[in-house]
Amino acid sequence: MAKLISRLLIATVFSAAAIPLQADTLIHAGRFIDGFADEALTNRTIRVVNDTISAIENGFTAPGSDDTVVDLRNATVMPGLMDMHVHITSEYAAGDQVNDFTLDPADYAFNSVLYAKRTLEAGFTVVRHLGDGFNVSVSLRNAINNGTVPGPRIFTSAKSLASTGGHADPTNGWADHIIYEPTPEDGVVNSADDARRAVRQRYQDGADWIKITATGGVLSVAASGQNPQFTMEELESIIQTANDYGLQVAAHAHGAEGMRRAVLAGVASIEHGTYMTEEIMELMKERGTYYAPTIVAGNWVAEKAKIDGFFPELVRPKAATIGPLINETFARAYAAGVPIVFGTDTGVSAHGDNAQEFGLMVNAGMPEMEAIKSATTVAADFLGISDTHGSLSIGKQADIIAVPGDPLNDIRVMEQVNFVMKGGTIYKQ
Repeated sequence: MAKLISRLLIATVFSAAAIPLQADTLIHAGRFIDGFADEALTNRTIRVVNDTISAIENGFTAPGSDDTVVDLRNATVMPGLMDMHVHITSEYAAGDQVNDFTLDPADYAFNSVLYAKRTLEAGFTVVRHLGDGFNVSVSLRNAINNGTVPGPRIFTSAKSLASTGGHADPTNGWADHIIYEPTPEDGVVNSADDARRAVRQRYQDGADWIKITATGGVLSVAASGQNPQFTMEELESIIQTANDYGLQVAAHAHGAEGMRRAVLAGVASIEHGTYMTEEIMELMKERGTYYAPTIVAGNWVAEKAKIDGFFPELVRPKAATIGPLINETFARAYAAGVPIVFGTDTGVSAHGDNAQEFGLMVNAGMPEMEAIKSATTVAADFLGISDTHGSLSIGKQADIIAVPGDPLNDIRVMEQVNFVMKGGTIYKQ
């Protein structure tokens, strides 16, 4: 199946407005956010050679005869953004629960190409993808890396891991006459042995991360959105096996007990964290566990829960209750000093709207520059790619974006990205 999807992606004729650059490119930046400083600098020239930043110069450097100049003197230039929680192969819509019966892997593959392009053009040059079917994200990642289609650099968990009936059990809500018993290869585990099997399958599939659903979820067709769904033995087996294979573990978690178990077992990040307690915040600080808040997704599901028929009736009360709480949780976690990395759960909300999260973070108490850093230098450190990504400095990958105006005065301009360069190639200007 993965080979079929790869062939379909490679066969896709995709008209991307990518401009490959041959000579040096000089970017004249009126305002300059490098990812490290707490204030924006002014009037800088970024020199790009091939896919790398070769120099950063004071003032607006005059071009040589063969150089290309990108005039961003009226914009704010910054590193490419990173979203640490997306679902880039799908996008939720009313009636989504029937997709398992109406969409083929090829449908997800072709849709994912569109979502990847939208994500890149919104200024996100790196994403962490947390959960899909058919390993579409693995094939999409490879196609992007090969230059077949445009999109952000993807770190993918492929299929999420759940217990029977858990948030990522693919058979939730199915009728008895069509349901089957999913296996660890399908991502459903019910013992420590199953857990090892499932992680090893993700490794064989080509995953970069492991994602677990440590508690119930909002959009799964199941009653609870917060009950713990793995034992400590299962969690420890997952994390030990993942670490043996050089992988880290992200934990979807709304409820406090499942969250506590996941942090104690050694996950790298907690996603959503709705009912996070002060005890869990202290544990996360002690253990260096990051929090990806996904506020925009919480707001989105709460709004959609007001629409009759948009969600299955089992989902609707969870969306109405859990969604609004994420704003409050974020504010408490930030005030407590929990490590926070930018994450949106985009694919629940629409691809390309990722930057709406910045405004929500600022409204909940995080200063503008800290919000930007959470999606640049902080995210690069979290992923372990800070030697190549996350900041505008000499020798780094030329992932560079720009927005009109000054995001330190109006964070909403982060939603108006008007220039995108990834790896020295311009995708939006």
